[in-house]
Amino acid sequence: MKLFIAEKPSLGRAIAEALPGPKKREEGYIRCGDDTWVSWCIGHLLEQAEPDAYDPAFKQWRLEHLPILPGEWQLQPKSGTRKQLTILRKLVKQADCLVHAGDPDREGQLLVDEVIAWLKVPAQKRASVQRCLISDLNPEAVRRALAQLKPNRDFVPLSTSALARSRADWLYGINLTRACTLQGQQSGYQGVLSVGRVQTPILGLVVRRDESIEVFVSKPFYEVLAQLETPAGERFQAKWQPSEACAAYQDEEGRVVSKALAENVIRRITDQPAHITQLNRKTKQQPAPLPYSLSALQIDAGKRYGMSAQQVLDTCQSLYEKHTLITYPRSDSRYLPEEHFARAERVVKAIRSTCPALTEAADGTDLHLRSKAWNDKKVDAHHAIIPTEKQASSTRLSANEQRLYELIARQYLMQFYSHWRYQDTEVILDIAGGCFIARARETLDSGWKVLFPSRQNDDDGDEPSQSALPPLQQGQTLHCLNGTLQEKMTQPPKHFTDATLLAAMTGIARYVKDPEIRKILRETDGLGTEATRAGIIELLFKRQYLMRQGKQILATPAGKGLINSLPESTTLPDMTAEWEAQLEAIKQREMPYAAFMQLLEQTLRQLIQQVTQTSIRLPAGASSPKSPVHRRRKTGRRTARAKKA
Repeated sequence: MKLFIAEKPSLGRAIAEALPGPKKREEGYIRCGDDTWVSWCIGHLLEQAEPDAYDPAFKQWRLEHLPILPGEWQLQPKSGTRKQLTILRKLVKQADCLVHAGDPDREGQLLVDEVIAWLKVPAQKRASVQRCLISDLNPEAVRRALAQLKPNRDFVPLSTSALARSRADWLYGINLTRACTLQGQQSGYQGVLSVGRVQTPILGLVVRRDESIEVFVSKPFYEVLAQLETPAGERFQAKWQPSEACAAYQDEEGRVVSKALAENVIRRITDQPAHITQLNRKTKQQPAPLPYSLSALQIDAGKRYGMSAQQVLDTCQSLYEKHTLITYPRSDSRYLPEEHFARAERVVKAIRSTCPALTEAADGTDLHLRSKAWNDKKVDAHHAIIPTEKQASSTRLSANEQRLYELIARQYLMQFYSHWRYQDTEVILDIAGGCFIARARETLDSGWKVLFPSRQNDDDGDEPSQSALPPLQQGQTLHCLNGTLQEKMTQPPKHFTDATLLAAMTGIARYVKDPEIRKILRETDGLGTEATRAGIIELLFKRQYLMRQGKQILATPAGKGLINSLPESTTLPDMTAEWEAQLEAIKQREMPYAAFMQLLEQTLRQLIQQVTQTSIRLPAGASSPKSPVHRRRKTGRRTARAKKA
């Protein structure tokens, strides 16, 4: 008998539907014909045991107990899961062949593997376990996955990497939360001070941003625009570029802070000839943005619709599980398998049916075009989030479901549009000995940009001041009519929003000074994972370290006090970068699990010593989190998955 173990009931039902033979629903599983059964977990059925499971003395929080380092790790059934575990125990014992059907990511791999191990499946049977990778719940896609089973042993490094992260998070959170809480109590704070390997650096980002805004002093600076006229009477403007001789009148960003200097430039250039010393024209092209990963989608949806990261994740789960209109959403990939290209026509047909707003966009596709999105070398266990081949009526969808489906579908359709082609022109002029530059960008072929009319003049970081310039030639002499003074004020950094905080988490390298750490972070996915980021942000709100003001995210007094009391290394992303690099090395069989854990233990001892030598003082008005955070630290890892579908 063959037994499929899915990650959740909805996936189990999808597998059963795709299998041949009559179906019979039983309690906790489905019979498919005479020799195949499908059962499931309900998210994580097991969790790390509490410290007092290792030693009853650990029930009391005492500094002398730290660090708590389990000799033999113990798992325990999560609340309400024993019944399903009992069903799985019976089925696993009867089965001749097991098929692991966890979600196609690191946590999905560990989730089923740890159940198989906890049920003490014999080594011979464990060695023959097969792996089924499903990222689309529609029957045809599930049948394709069922026909492409792989040996589960191929995924041992992935599972080991997830196990290392799970245990490391437990060690880090349990020990530092206890150490900080006990130190806080000595200063009169009676709440729990929760510390986490990812959540604390994220909180540190927000605290440091808030503090930089609080101390920011706005100052004026000045720019000069030359108003130019060609012999034919056409007009445009060019911006003054201060020379090295002006350095004494500029700030550290190169902005002119002397109004008198700017006014003097205006007097010098008024009614003067302007000589074109250089004229550069470059034709460039830009391919369509790749299909979405979860973080990329969360950032876009946050900017466009003000949706929180958790709202996006929950809505995507509904589109995936309930409506089966999109592929697996917790993906960190923006690429697609090459074999998927052959199904493009059916996907576009489904988009046309499901989202009438994109009918014209779907009609404009050229399905012979193949963007760089199709690349097997960049697809691991899962691929980018795209629409499935299922056709449905959009009236069945909620407003947020419609919005996200349209975003995902539009991003997919862009892969079948030509490049955006444009011409950049830069004109360098000499006016009365001063250097002035005019830039323009002109679209030659909108390509995929026709799907975003409001973004026709988007650029890659340059700031063309105008969309077109009159016909000009190098060496030509123009007339400067006058100069215009622009008085501006320096602006403080902006408070984080859901979209910008997510962007900071995924692009965390730019917040790191150490070049080696920055390099590591550029090569990883940043702080947290696609599946955990939304949950971690929400957790910081739940623990009352963050609060919202409209769309802005700010740190609370408790959040600020905690960050300003902790050892700096716990509030920076550097250590997480090193962890992620090491976990990736475990996944690639380049680093043993034991070496990672040994390094972690050394770091823990050092951090605990630093905390115990620190006075943790929170400001008056800092409220204590209400949640029992000294128990299992939820990182958002499977909050949506743990619910029955």
